[in-house]
Amino acid sequence: MIEEGHGCQLRSLLAVLAIAVLLLLPVTTVSVEDRDSWAIISRFQEYLRINTAHPNPAYREAADFIASQAKSLSLDSQILEFVDGKPLVLLKWAGKNPALPSILLNSHTDVVPAEQHKWDQPPFQANLDPSSGHIYARGSQDMKCVGLQYLEAIRKLQASGFRPLRTIYLSFVPDEEIGGHDGAGKFADSDTFKNMNVGIVLDEGLASPTESYRVFYGERCPWWLVIKATGAPGHGAKLYDNTAMENLLKSIESIRRFRALQFDLVKAGLKAEGEVISVNMVFLKAGTPSPTGFVMNLQPSEAEAGFDIRVPPTADSASLERRIAEEWAPATRNMTFEFKQRGCVYDKFGMSSITAIDSSNPWWALLEEAISNVNGKLEKPEIFPASTDARYFRVRGLPAIGFSPMANTPILLHDHNEFLNKNEYLQGIDIYESIIKAYASYIETTKDEASRAEL
Repeated sequence: MIEEGHGCQLRSLLAVLAIAVLLLLPVTTVSVEDRDSWAIISRFQEYLRINTAHPNPAYREAADFIASQAKSLSLDSQILEFVDGKPLVLLKWAGKNPALPSILLNSHTDVVPAEQHKWDQPPFQANLDPSSGHIYARGSQDMKCVGLQYLEAIRKLQASGFRPLRTIYLSFVPDEEIGGHDGAGKFADSDTFKNMNVGIVLDEGLASPTESYRVFYGERCPWWLVIKATGAPGHGAKLYDNTAMENLLKSIESIRRFRALQFDLVKAGLKAEGEVISVNMVFLKAGTPSPTGFVMNLQPSEAEAGFDIRVPPTADSASLERRIAEEWAPATRNMTFEFKQRGCVYDKFGMSSITAIDSSNPWWALLEEAISNVNGKLEKPEIFPASTDARYFRVRGLPAIGFSPMANTPILLHDHNEFLNKNEYLQGIDIYESIIKAYASYIETTKDEASRAEL
């Protein structure tokens, strides 16, 4: 046993040694840059945690969050409701010369549903994995990242003392994931939009598994087609021509062959996915229901199938219409068809609804240069394989570019375990800072000025 006096001396000695060790340890400091980065990530997580998934998106909560961010940046803010319960948040950073065409940065607040039991991380908790740096959440790629990156880029520009020459608008729209008709569609047709004098629109793109960013100058339009066949009902054992099921199956086989030919072009590398017409059957409805399933000895008098068709703006849409009427649903086989949705592949001037990616479009050159200035690389421009809200602006004849700065990232939109790495998110803010600065500072050269410059 140690005597009490010796015990006190030992404890005092240990305390002195502990203090000495602490003094010798390196002092951990958190830089201003690190604090700013964590604040940026925290705001992103807060936005992701708002459950704006269909069928009951928390639009009001999302709108309040965006409005609060706008207030912190002293941006003008208004909430528009073209349809009750579907708020659209419109922000404005006034430019020094409001007469110049403005810039619209568009994003959507809604996301697709998530099957929570199939996720490794809860889809609306926005957990950050400390080992990988991945932020797991529905909407992390599609497309809450872009909406917040716009705001964070403006925050950085304001901190640097930058003031835009052109007015910058930011629109946070509802309903993109269910067609966008009550969101961007009504917005683009409104007097509010007409008075904004928009010259260029930026909207969403896709993640890129490589170190280069993907960029889109057009998109495929949805044609949602329902084909219906009719015929006389008959005994399940009887063989006869022109039954509803037989006629529908002929159509399905014809559509399958067409799909295979289009897909072969993609597999062979002759065309990109966005350059072909895609057709996928999404439902098949036939049969006579019974308490235990279906009546098995009765051939149905009606049968129908639904198809999700995506038509690129470069396709011959008139030829596709003839194919549907004459081959896929001919009246001679007791067949009819209707479009549940039919996007237009032409703009209001009758031209293909695409944005120029050559010298005729100064916004394209500015985008390329701005990305290059922050050491970013662009892949070959593409036609978006699906549909985005950009189509509502392109059909008005406006240039619209699809771009989401996510390099080195697997494409996980609408997938389980959707994530975005925090470093990619932060790098994307720098990308947008460069783009917004270039766009907002652009002074268009007139033909007379260009001629004088050449002389």
